[in-house]
Amino acid sequence: MVTALPVDGQLEQVRIGRFDTEAGALIEDATIALQRWGQFRGDPHGDNNVLVVEHALTGDSNAAQWWSEAIGPGKALDTDRWCIICTNALGSCYGSTGPASPHPAGGLWGSRFPAVSIRDMVRAERAALEKLGITHVHAVLGGSMGGARSLEWTLLYPDSVNFACVIAVSARASAWQIGIQEAQISAITRDPNWQGGDYHGTGRAPDEGLSAARRIAHLTYRGELEIDERFGTDAQPGENPLGPYRRDDQRFAVQSYLDHQGHKLAKRFDAACYVSLTESLNRHDVGRGRGGLNKALASSQVPTMVVGIDTDILYPYHQQEHMSRNLGKLLGMSKLSSPTGHDAFLVDVRGMALILRRFIARISAS
Repeated sequence: MVTALPVDGQLEQVRIGRFDTEAGALIEDATIALQRWGQFRGDPHGDNNVLVVEHALTGDSNAAQWWSEAIGPGKALDTDRWCIICTNALGSCYGSTGPASPHPAGGLWGSRFPAVSIRDMVRAERAALEKLGITHVHAVLGGSMGGARSLEWTLLYPDSVNFACVIAVSARASAWQIGIQEAQISAITRDPNWQGGDYHGTGRAPDEGLSAARRIAHLTYRGELEIDERFGTDAQPGENPLGPYRRDDQRFAVQSYLDHQGHKLAKRFDAACYVSLTESLNRHDVGRGRGGLNKALASSQVPTMVVGIDTDILYPYHQQEHMSRNLGKLLGMSKLSSPTGHDAFLVDVRGMALILRRFIARISAS
């Protein structure tokens, strides 16, 4: 029996209790935040209308906001038909337990928060759904880090999910991805205000490090052609980056844009949580402990649609092609053609909506 689900769109924190991580650490009294849209219908332990939507790195459980063109009445993920549930990932700072959360022994977790993996996030999410009385869902879908979580669902809980849609991600982190993500982590941990990860409550946070990390990351989120078409070699209005000496306040337009993106994130996100989630992406490898990458993919018995973006720098399209060639049950392969790059699954609303409608049509007919 399903217990009382959250009020439509309202944030709820579900206590899942003691949580043991994949690597052997303990998180006491863990909590997972989640939100729900649409009415639940069906059997909580069998066929039902639950779609679990997974957010990307710095996203939250408010999927109806960050995927507003996809979720809602009459939209691709139609809330008149489906019950949409989105959880905030373990390690984040939007209601789930993470480095910025209170520690049971006092203070905040800070450096005491252990490293978590994508598998840990999925296990914690599954535990939260079980607390609501739901042990089976119709489909899981998401992009980027959300795609990694969706893929892990099919391997961790193949009997608990009917379908999956894995968007803009790889089956494991490549050396290049680990390298670019470690550069971001380093930008934060080398900030003098990092203080070993225990900066909370000191009045000094590593905001400059987080801003720098975001500038690095954002270049991998957008397409090279799009960035060049938007900014080229233009100077920021009122500034001159071609003067006789280089100055921080004399920038190219693209520098100003990246500065804005970095400072915007620093205002809304916690640096230690950014490190925690980025580290989880470094650890992403569905083949670990399963006989290697291709064997693990071949073992998947959950019909899965794979979606790639042709201009994605962070998770190049060939990685989704590899996944599609090796999955045990491929539901379909879709290419989103967009100049926007990796972020196209969030910003190219028309193209993404068409793909999601195709996915929904296939999982409805099966």
